[in-house]
Amino acid sequence: MKTKDFYYDLPEELIAQDPLPDRSGSRLLVLDKQTGAIEHKIFKQITQYLNSGDCLVINNTRVIPARLIGEKIRATKNLGTEDVRGAKIELLLLKRRENDIWETLVKPGKKARPGTKISFGNGMLIGEIKDIIEEGNRLVQFTYEGIFEEILDQLGEMPLPPYITHELSDKNRYQTVYAKHNGSAAAPTAGLHFTNELLAQIQEMGVNIANVTLHVGLGTFRPVKVEDVQSHHMHSEFYQVTEEAAALINDTKKAGGRIICVGTTSCRTIESAADESGIVQAGGGETTIFIFPGYRFKVLDALITNFHLPESTLMMLVSALAGRESIMEAYEKAVKERYRFFSFGDAMLIQ
Repeated sequence: MKTKDFYYDLPEELIAQDPLPDRSGSRLLVLDKQTGAIEHKIFKQITQYLNSGDCLVINNTRVIPARLIGEKIRATKNLGTEDVRGAKIELLLLKRRENDIWETLVKPGKKARPGTKISFGNGMLIGEIKDIIEEGNRLVQFTYEGIFEEILDQLGEMPLPPYITHELSDKNRYQTVYAKHNGSAAAPTAGLHFTNELLAQIQEMGVNIANVTLHVGLGTFRPVKVEDVQSHHMHSEFYQVTEEAAALINDTKKAGGRIICVGTTSCRTIESAADESGIVQAGGGETTIFIFPGYRFKVLDALITNFHLPESTLMMLVSALAGRESIMEAYEKAVKERYRFFSFGDAMLIQ
C-alpha cells in the first residue's frame, strides 16, 4: 500500500480560512460505508442519523496557546551579562514532560542548539534547550515566576495549522464547546461543529455521550514521508478513559447501540483502550496506534469527521473504515460540490 494511493487534488480556495458564524451550520456529507451512497445535509441534521441508545464519544481535550515567539539570549561582550537582542525563535509546545520540561518544535532549528536560552515576554518566561530528540524536536526547560498556565495564556498564541493564513479573531472558535483538559497542540476539529444546544438535543433523544481525552500532538498531522504506508511511524499521544466513559461505551455495545466517534482522535482513543474482544478498559497512557486499510475496528461503528489532507494518516484511517475507493469517490464529490476542507471546513459522517 503506497502513500500516493491516498492523494487527491484539492483547489486551494476550498481550504476554509475562517470558522462559520454558526458552528452547526456547516455542511455534512453522509457516506454509507456498506454501499458507498452519499447524501448532502447541514450539520445540525446529524440528529436524523442518531438513534436512542447510541453513544456519541467526544474528546474533551483543550488546546493550549502553544505557539510562543521569543528572542535568543546572547551574552554581551566583556561584561558577560545577558542581552536579549538575538534572533527571533518560534516554539510550538507539543508535550509536557516532568520538571517544567516540554517537547517542542523549534523554528529555526539551527539557532536552537543545546544550551541556547530564549526569552519570552521580556524575560517573563525563559526557555533553555536541553536536548535534540527524534525528528529534530527539542526538549526545553522553562523557568518563570508564578503559574505556568497563566503565563502561557498571556504570552502564547493559538497554534493554527500552517494552511490557515487568516488571523483568528476569537480563539475560542478553535476550541470545542466541551473542551476541558488542557494539553493539545491542535484541536479535535470534528467537534468544532457542535453547539451546546445541539448536544442537549442529542441527549434528549436518548443518545448517551461519553467523554474521553486524547491530547492531540502534531504526529497526527505530520506528512507521511515514506513511500510504503506500513513503514510510517506515529508519534505517541497521551489518552485517558474514565471508568464512567468505559462503562457507558461497553453498556451501549452490549445493548446493541452504536458507538459513534466524534473525530479521529476519539476513534484512536477507544481503539487504543479496547482489548481484543472489543471491551474498552478504563485507564490511560501513551498511544501510537496507526489505523490504515486492513485494520479491524474493535469498538467504533460510525465516525463524524472533517475532510483531511491528501496522503495523511487521517485519510488512511477513514479509508480503513469505509474503503479507499469509497473515500476517494466521496472526496471527489466534495470537491465538485465545493465543500470547505480541513480544520474550519465541513464535516462527514461515515456510517
